[in-house]
Amino acid sequence: MNPLRTLRNRFRRWFHDRLPRSDTLTLHQRNVYILPTRAGWMLGLTLLVLLVGSINYQLNLGYLLTFLLAGSAVVGMHICHGNLRGLTLHLSPPAPVHAGQAALLDLRLANERKTPRHGIGLGVLADGGLADTHLGWTDVTAQGSTPVQVAWAPPRRGVHPLPALTALTLYPLGTFRVWTVWRPAAELLVYPAPEAHPPPLPPGQPQPGHASSSARVQATGEFDGVRAYRRGDPQKNIVWKKAAQAFAAGRDDLVSRDALSTQRQQLWLDFAQTGTHEVEARLSRLTAWVLMADRLGLDYGLRLPGREIPPDQGSGHKARCLEALARS
Repeated sequence: MNPLRTLRNRFRRWFHDRLPRSDTLTLHQRNVYILPTRAGWMLGLTLLVLLVGSINYQLNLGYLLTFLLAGSAVVGMHICHGNLRGLTLHLSPPAPVHAGQAALLDLRLANERKTPRHGIGLGVLADGGLADTHLGWTDVTAQGSTPVQVAWAPPRRGVHPLPALTALTLYPLGTFRVWTVWRPAAELLVYPAPEAHPPPLPPGQPQPGHASSSARVQATGEFDGVRAYRRGDPQKNIVWKKAAQAFAAGRDDLVSRDALSTQRQQLWLDFAQTGTHEVEARLSRLTAWVLMADRLGLDYGLRLPGREIPPDQGSGHKARCLEALARS
């Protein structure tokens, strides 16, 4: 490995660790940095050559051109720095994602100034620095705000602090680069990736005090115990697959799950009963089962080493189960 690159990466990590974490950042002189771009260095070299030539040949028009370009560069530096200074960056807490999916970070740029700001780039700061960072560009209206979404691919399941973000501008001439480094305080929850082709849900387990019922979960995730539809039955209890088959045959018969049969059983998704040995494969299968049971509107519980979530249903229960799987 290149020793210079290693030293640069160590210095970058040391610098980033010194920055406080916050979900709101107001840019000012202490956290905004400026350096010439490659075009800026070339302009400086050109101005030096023009100045030497003008002195050597005593060219008044040469002096005029040199100092006119130099003055334009100085004014551009001032405008470029002011284009970013005073801007306020806000981050909304990111929504959980599954492993392998990109997380969308919702940012908002607020401008209290009476003039608009042009050419603001935002992105996740890459390990290679600004040169390797992919930026999304936007303008911010005067005394207004602009929403921006930045994508980030988390490395694996679990709870991850958000990476360092950067805001950058080259406006108006592109001869100076003004940027900031922002370390958000929010964390991202990454669920395990669901198994692509999971096996059927496991059979229900008899509840204490009840005999074993004939109702079992089949390959479709439905219970055997059904009855004719009764007026007032919840829509989630209707077996829509059987209804579709009846409609295709020209009948309008509807059937519902038999609550008396299914209430005698509990559907438990057990870490020890997944049929695999690898930890990540077990979590992936349990994730797929949780999504399947939630989609079917079933009551289900989750058993993990050292933790048990009692049977329930709904979006809140699904989120608790997926979070437990992510933190396992």
